[in-house]
Amino acid sequence: MRRRDFFALLSSAAIAVPWEAAGQTEARVHRVALFNPGIPVADGSLYGAPLVRGLEKRGYLLGRNIVFERRGAEGRVEHLPRLLEELVASKIDVIFALGYPAALVAKNGTTLPVVVFSVGDPVATGLVDSLAAPGGRMTGIADLAAKLAPKRLQLLKEIAPAMRRVAMLWNAGDPGMTLRYRVSEAAAQALGINVEALGVRSIEDFEPALTAMKQNMPDAMFVVDDRLTGMNRGRIFEFAAANRLPAMYELDALVRAGGLMSYGPDLDESLDRAASLIDRILKGANPKDLPFEQPTRYRLAINLKTAKALGLTVAPALLAQADEVIE
Repeated sequence: MRRRDFFALLSSAAIAVPWEAAGQTEARVHRVALFNPGIPVADGSLYGAPLVRGLEKRGYLLGRNIVFERRGAEGRVEHLPRLLEELVASKIDVIFALGYPAALVAKNGTTLPVVVFSVGDPVATGLVDSLAAPGGRMTGIADLAAKLAPKRLQLLKEIAPAMRRVAMLWNAGDPGMTLRYRVSEAAAQALGINVEALGVRSIEDFEPALTAMKQNMPDAMFVVDDRLTGMNRGRIFEFAAANRLPAMYELDALVRAGGLMSYGPDLDESLDRAASLIDRILKGANPKDLPFEQPTRYRLAINLKTAKALGLTVAPALLAQADEVIE
C-alpha cells in the first residue's frame, strides 16, 4: 500500500469510528418492567413471546433499544412490594403488570406509567375510573369475562350434555379473579347448572380443594385461569384425567398442554395491543389518555386426545367451531 493511501484510510477510519460510537450512545434504550405474581416472564413464554413480537413490529429489539427488567413473586404475592421497589430502583420507563395483585401494587407503589393485562374487570376492582377514561397512570387490556362466561359454559355443556353440576376452581386471593368467578357462577346458574365453589389462595390449597371435589364429584370442572392456577395446571390435568372429568379452561395453551378445551381471547392479538400501548407511552403518551382496549378475536381449542382418554365423543358440529384441534 502506498504511503498516501495508508494515511487516507487512517483518516477515514478516524472519522467513521467516532460517528458510529456517537450514534450508539445517542440511541435511547428503553427499560420495561415485566411484573407479575407468578414466575418471571421469559421471552419465549406464553405471555412473553407475543409481547416481544408486538414490540418488534414497532421497532424495538431486545438488547438493542429495549431491555426487560423481570420480577415474579413465584406465587407469593406478599413479595410484590419489595419486587416493585427493585424495579423502580432500576430506572424503568414503564411497567407491564400481569394480574390484578401486581397491578394494584404498581398503582399504589409508584408514579410510573403502568400497562396491565389479565386483571379482571379494572373498573369493578377500582383500578381505574372507567375503560374510556382510565385516569391516573394506568391503561391496558380489558377483561370481558361477563361476555365470555356464558359461551364457555355452553361449550362445556355441548361436550358434556349430562352436566348438571360444575366445580369452579379459582384464585380466591385475587379480587380480579374472584369477580371473574362470580360472573361465571351467575352464568352457570342462568343455565340451570349448580356450582361447587372451590377457591384457592396458595399452592398449599390445591390438595384440599381437589380432595373436596373428589368427595362430591361434579359432572365437569371450570378453571378460572391466572398465574396461581396456571402454575398448578399439572395437578389439575392429572385430577381431571384420573376422574374422567371434562374441564373448560380459558387459555388455548392449556389445551395444548393436555387440557380438554378452552375458549378465550387470542393472546397474540391481545398482547400485540398491549405492546402498542407500551410503545405509545414510550413515545410520550399519558396513560390516563389511553382508553383500555378490548380483545376482538377469540379462539376455541379442543384436545381430541384428551377427549378420547376421558371417554368423550366430540360432536362434528362442535369440532367445526374449533379454531384449533389437537389430535
